[in-house]
Amino acid sequence: MRRGIESTRRCLTALTILVIAAAWYLLSRTVSDVLIPSPSKVAAAFVTVMKEGYKNISLLEHLGVSLKRLVIAVVIAVLSAVPLGLASGYNASIRAVLDPVIEFFRPLPPLAYYTLIVLWMGIDDRSKITLLALAAFAPIYVSCSSAIPKVNRRYIDTARSLGASAGQVFFLVSFPAVLPDVFTGIRTAVGVAYTTLVAAEMVAAVSGIGWLVLDASRYLRSDIIFLGILIMGITGIALDRLIRCVEKAVVFWKGNE
Repeated sequence: MRRGIESTRRCLTALTILVIAAAWYLLSRTVSDVLIPSPSKVAAAFVTVMKEGYKNISLLEHLGVSLKRLVIAVVIAVLSAVPLGLASGYNASIRAVLDPVIEFFRPLPPLAYYTLIVLWMGIDDRSKITLLALAAFAPIYVSCSSAIPKVNRRYIDTARSLGASAGQVFFLVSFPAVLPDVFTGIRTAVGVAYTTLVAAEMVAAVSGIGWLVLDASRYLRSDIIFLGILIMGITGIALDRLIRCVEKAVVFWKGNE
């Protein structure tokens, strides 16, 4: 049964990709190549950039620079947002202090405060990583703080009745129970940070996938723009799959409660 469902899902996914590719091809035949380059033109741009690079920098180096900024920022966000979010969920006083700040900061567009970050930290990678870390912080914090109150009280009461200390209750009951929400927050944060990557590479950058797309737009290189967007999308999917694999290994009981 499960194999049949999985096979159907894969067929639907493949069919969706084919339909999108066909629609892309048909649109490229009806409008100018400057607006929508054909799949073959984008493929040729990929081959050229792989061989010669873009602005004397290889495509893999552009991608590596962007992923380095993204990974460092997400690690910083996880290390700071998870403990603060869990503490906020546990303690009403901590929540009363942190929530107004987070709720004010969370809806702000990254470009609204990026100029200030550049003024404070300079134009090197520190400002870019800081922007991405701030963008990734809020989703993780919100997921963690909202997960704690949802922990089943019966599990906690049972552990306490068996003589578990407060620390044991947290590490053996509450923390495992909120791990699915923590990973959901991390997946959301990676997506938000990746969408902010273009903004982070707008100022004084000379490398990175986001910068590649922006620089190509100045010269109306729509084939390079499409290529960069495709690479960012595929990389985003790969990162999400990687996080889901880690989640499946760590939270192996998810769905089997």
